[in-house]
Amino acid sequence: MIAFLDASAVIYAVEGKPAWAEALKQQLRRLADEAAAGGLQLAISRLSWLECRVGPLRRRDVQALARFDAFFQRPDLEWVELNSAVVEQATLLRAEHNLRTPDALQAASCLQLAGAAVMVTGDAGFQRVPALRLALVDGGEGEQGEAGLAR
Repeated sequence: MIAFLDASAVIYAVEGKPAWAEALKQQLRRLADEAAAGGLQLAISRLSWLECRVGPLRRRDVQALARFDAFFQRPDLEWVELNSAVVEQATLLRAEHNLRTPDALQAASCLQLAGAAVMVTGDAGFQRVPALRLALVDGGEGEQGEAGLAR
């Protein structure tokens, strides 16, 4: 099984509030249990790399940027490139489901993965895309706040 992490999930993992980081860990454990013998592969898009690094750069937070960069250097990550197939599918998703461009690109990136890919996200708006299998992360505190996405 592949767990595709959108930018919100990466932010929860790297600099999220404890409740959100724990909620993410629980979702990943649940998916790993479901995957059992086949294991759980983590995947991300190049868009997440961009989205996660903007906040620390704007804040001039060198330590946070280093934590994100360390996460993105993990050898176990599968990268989904923003190629023409992803952009074409994102265009269709944006038109059909009224997604914002970054969300359409994330959804299309997840859908490009073969087999049983699950999008791990804190954004319930992805429920508008019936083709996506979602694992929603909810830290139970309303907005995640502290990290936030730069869009």
